[in-house]
Amino acid sequence: MSDKQASVNWRKSTRSTGGGNCVEVGFATSTVLVRDTKAREGGLLSLSPAAWQSFVGTLKHSTPTSG
Repeated sequence: MSDKQASVNWRKSTRSTGGGNCVEVGFATSTVLVRDTKAREGGLLSLSPAAWQSFVGTLKHSTPTSG
């Protein structure tokens, strides 16, 4: 695990079902980090707090579609 990842408090969604299809979110000083729960070493998505808020807001107001 990189130093950047180790210094962040990661959390899974409270809606996670434990089936392994989850992401974890970590809040750093000026960045929101997202990683795959099953592949924590596989890389990070790094977003500004404003971009994260926009993303979450879009999800909250969207209608789920099947795949």
